[in-house]
Amino acid sequence: MTLARPRTLFQKVWDGHVVSPATADTPAVLFIDLHLIHEVTSPQAFAALRERGLSVRRPDRTVATMDHSTPTTPLAAGARAVILDPQAATQVRALEENCAAFGIPLYPLGHERQGIVHVISPELGLTRPGLTIVCGDSHTSTHGAFGALAFGIGTSEVGYVLATQCLLAWPPKTLAITVRGRLSRGVTAKDLVLAVIGRIGVGGATGHVIEYRGEAVRALSMEERMTVCNMSIEAGGRAGMVAPDETTIEYLAGRPFAPKGAEWDAAVARWQTLVTDEGASFDQEAVLDAADIEPMITWGTNPGASIPIRGTVPEPAGDASIARALAYMELVPGQQLLGRRVDVAFIGSCTNGRLSDLRAAASVFAGRHVADGVRALVVPGSQQVKKQAEAEGLDRVFREAGAEWREPGCSMCIAMNGDRLEPGRYAVSTSNRNFEGRQGPGGRTLLASPLTAAAAAVTGRVTDARELMR
Repeated sequence: MTLARPRTLFQKVWDGHVVSPATADTPAVLFIDLHLIHEVTSPQAFAALRERGLSVRRPDRTVATMDHSTPTTPLAAGARAVILDPQAATQVRALEENCAAFGIPLYPLGHERQGIVHVISPELGLTRPGLTIVCGDSHTSTHGAFGALAFGIGTSEVGYVLATQCLLAWPPKTLAITVRGRLSRGVTAKDLVLAVIGRIGVGGATGHVIEYRGEAVRALSMEERMTVCNMSIEAGGRAGMVAPDETTIEYLAGRPFAPKGAEWDAAVARWQTLVTDEGASFDQEAVLDAADIEPMITWGTNPGASIPIRGTVPEPAGDASIARALAYMELVPGQQLLGRRVDVAFIGSCTNGRLSDLRAAASVFAGRHVADGVRALVVPGSQQVKKQAEAEGLDRVFREAGAEWREPGCSMCIAMNGDRLEPGRYAVSTSNRNFEGRQGPGGRTLLASPLTAAAAAVTGRVTDARELMR
């Protein structure tokens, strides 16, 4: 009798979805359980279907919403959003028309379930352990927090999945990242993942699926795990995963699209098998101690350019990319970011636009006021997050502090929607990327947690939020 070889979490999900295995010359054919689409990367894919006379293979496994190009300007009760940008309006209209023509469920602007695609899918219970999930968006890795294999795909691949419900894919390598111990007070999941990227570099996980493990990861809530997996792509990872456990099951119970009754019991039994077997090996491994992780902030133009909040900007040491980043950011080696003037604080995005993120920010805003000359935007990740936040009175905390309480959407994370950072201005941002011009041409982005962004808003400078929590 031959014993089954030990497998990682990734291998179990991958093996369960291979229609045709990879050979030396051809990639594997992988079945896709859930295809998420939005208005930016789908129009060309639908056009390709029409050109070839193809239909959508499984519209029941496809879900659409609008998020990237949608305005987040506050609306009066009952008012409809008006999209002023012609290109954005065309994208939104095309998604409406394509979903109607091909029978795809759509949560459009104004719908109670509309929001950032990577926020609404988990909150609706569409994202579940063991699924393969794709979207024409790099931060699809978010959904790996549930033990799903989730990754972004290109526009042409969006068309392939629409037509076949399958995808050609080469098997990736695996990387285990273990975080031992517990995070200190005031240190968040965003700090953890920025520390990881700073440790392994923006190319450290290239070609790999990351499995996050260890006591510190297990202690995270589902929303915190989503933050970590969301930014796996920023380390070059193909995807990020966390094995499902009781935290996962508790989060999914009762969600609109979660299984019910006997199907729920059977699903939970399956999910409990989705753990890395004892003795399974990874291609690479890295270990961090949670106690060593401080609140983090980026100084440069990629997410790996991060330092502890009280750290100093590094020397270029002959590295031209560091020198260029310092010039763009107008920073000098050896200086601290702590105390640096801030123009904008942005709290939102698929990384940090969930209810727990808003609660954390509100804990800093409460009883304080946004500093003179600073603009603070608080953008919920979905209509459901907005509704829950308002039920808890978080919106009043933000408004009374002088922050802007916005409508759901990607907002200033990607600056495609009217929310943009002006040239030369500095923003402390809870989004996932700080590339040159990402939040607006010439804008300078310092990535950080909701606690740090809120602290910057009320002090007008880069601040260690722990000073305000004492």
